[in-house]
Amino acid sequence: MRRLRILVLMHPDFVPPDSTDGYTAQEINAWKTEYDVVSTLRAAGHEVRPLGAQEEIKPVRDEIESFKPHVVFTLLEEFHYNVAYDQHIASYLELMKIPYTGCNPRGLILARGKDLSKTLVHHRRIAVPAFAVFPMRRKVKRPAHLALPLIVKSLNMDGSFGISQASIVDSDEKLAERVAFIHDRVESAAIAEQFIEGRELYVGVLGNNRLRVLPVWELKFGSMGGRRSRHIATEKAKHDPDYQERVGIVDGPAKDLTPDVTARIQRAAKRIYRALGLDGYARIDFRLSADGTPYFIEANPNPEIAKSQEFATAAQHDGLAYPDLLHRILTLGISRAKAGVSLG
Repeated sequence: MRRLRILVLMHPDFVPPDSTDGYTAQEINAWKTEYDVVSTLRAAGHEVRPLGAQEEIKPVRDEIESFKPHVVFTLLEEFHYNVAYDQHIASYLELMKIPYTGCNPRGLILARGKDLSKTLVHHRRIAVPAFAVFPMRRKVKRPAHLALPLIVKSLNMDGSFGISQASIVDSDEKLAERVAFIHDRVESAAIAEQFIEGRELYVGVLGNNRLRVLPVWELKFGSMGGRRSRHIATEKAKHDPDYQERVGIVDGPAKDLTPDVTARIQRAAKRIYRALGLDGYARIDFRLSADGTPYFIEANPNPEIAKSQEFATAAQHDGLAYPDLLHRILTLGISRAKAGVSLG
């Protein structure tokens, strides 16, 4: 790839230093994705300018006008401290006619709401858990079709935010308590889903029109919580490196899957990606039940792409080295802009 001017958008708190020397693993964990992207693209010979953006759009416009980037690599997952505004950044870049990486605005919107995405995917005849939504300031009443146990989450937050062992409820009283927790602490509507006992699987998908599906990846929970604990991707399990090391939480290729089940999961990931209007790159999350049924849990457009995260490690396992992965993501953003196609 020719030498590019690349503007990298990120949260101001995550603008990385030039080196990781002197930082603890916990400190590095906060900005590892930003550091890996910036340092890898610089090492490849590109002119890379990180920009922290959160409260004002003017600095983004100023940087575009002065730096004149060939492409914007967006690592922003929120704006004005609201995760629902990430699609507005993509829309703004489209209005500025600047190529950008990752998913288009419509795909971001469709994937954001766990209820809408499940409804759309269910219409494509892909298994989804039964669910109900509990809006803010409404009485909690479990629908008759929704059998216990359930897992209660924020309707639109990602990154396992607000998920702990207490998220799994086995009574109407606990359901009401956990919904109230989501309303009060997370400040969002809640969704309660049928809890699928089984394996936690992730499938990376890369592409705009022609799609590359990465190997099926699994989050393995080690000795998490002992015998009485449910194996779920809690906030602690996903984001606390010390805890991960202590209990042996690791991710890697999903083993002991039959070729038929593997193919079924990868086909489903591709169909979900298209059903939700995604492009660029995304990770599709499943729970695999004991009877071999893959249940769609959620889609994550623009997932974390640090070298150590499952999307990049699955790509590496599939023969796509980290610098090549980043260049592929850049190429997809540039080619979408050249085609003049927007799904937004």
